[in-house]
Amino acid sequence: MTPGTGESADTTESSARTLILAVYILQAAGLAVALTPVIGIIINHVKLNEMRGTVYESHCRWQIRTFWWGLFWLVAGSSLVPLMGAGFLVLALATLWYLYRIVRGFLNWNDRVPMPVGGD
Repeated sequence: MTPGTGESADTTESSARTLILAVYILQAAGLAVALTPVIGIIINHVKLNEMRGTVYESHCRWQIRTFWWGLFWLVAGSSLVPLMGAGFLVLALATLWYLYRIVRGFLNWNDRVPMPVGGD
């Protein structure tokens, strides 16, 4: 092992850890400001390759799935609102699901535990 190799790996992992936390914060802020999850998904897609092989790769993939499925349910629920309010139920359930994903992800991030490979 060459000198400094471990230090570089530690720096990369620390950087990945910080970015994943930032995206969880951006996703949570998305409940109030719609633009923040968009910033988060851009970070996820740009940095995914750099996180390969770390515990944070699974978090990055978890966040990507959270964003895209959340967007799907937001569009689906919004389109159903005119149909006797069925969309409000879809939006409420989607919001609870979104919160669950952020909280579960953050708790695993805090414990340095990877997210499930299958997504849930």
